[in-house]
Amino acid sequence: MDLPAHSFNPDGIEGYHAHVYYQGEEQRALAAEIRESIAARFDVELGRWRDKPVGPHPQPMYQVAFDKTLLPELLPWLMAVRGALSILVHCTTGKNDLLDHTAGAIWLGSQLELNTAIFGDSA
Repeated sequence: MDLPAHSFNPDGIEGYHAHVYYQGEEQRALAAEIRESIAARFDVELGRWRDKPVGPHPQPMYQVAFDKTLLPELLPWLMAVRGALSILVHCTTGKNDLLDHTAGAIWLGSQLELNTAIFGDSA
C-alpha cells in the first residue's frame, strides 16, 4: 500500500508533547491548575511558561513532554480538564518536526494555526 507523502511510520514515535495554550489571566489561571495537576499525577517533563508566541506556536503556552506509554491515560485526562483551552498533542519522532506537528498531531478544543514555515521544507 502506498501511503501519502505526509504519512509516517507510527513505530517511529518516541514520545509526545502536549502544548497547553492560553490567552488572558483567566485562561492562564486554568492552565496553571492543569499544570499543577499534571505534575502531581503523571511522570512528565514540564517546559517553562511561554507568555508570548514562540516557534510555531501562535499563542502563549507551556509544553508537557511525556513517554508514549502515558498517551492512553494522559490524553483522556486532558480532554476532561481542558475547559476552554486549546491543547495540541503531537508525536515526537526525532525525524521531521513538520510532520510531528501536523500529520502526527491532534487538537483538543479549537485548532490554532501553527507557523509551520519555521520548519522549512522538511517534509
